[in-house]
Amino acid sequence: MADAEKKLTRSDTDKVLTGVCGGLGKYFGIDSNIVRLLFILGSIFGAGSFVIIYIILALVLPSESGAKLL
Repeated sequence: MADAEKKLTRSDTDKVLTGVCGGLGKYFGIDSNIVRLLFILGSIFGAGSFVIIYIILALVLPSESGAKLL
């Protein structure tokens, strides 16, 4: 039943820039610092493609409180 209520959102409390990694960490049940590390490594070794993915997620994912990013 808890999986039906699970939504992917940007975190309002666990954020450094926009809360994308905090939201992903909460959604997948892992530490947000691990997600941040994966994004950093992906950006370095993925020729910056993870930066574009991060920006898209920041614009597309809703905030936990419903506040708009832009």
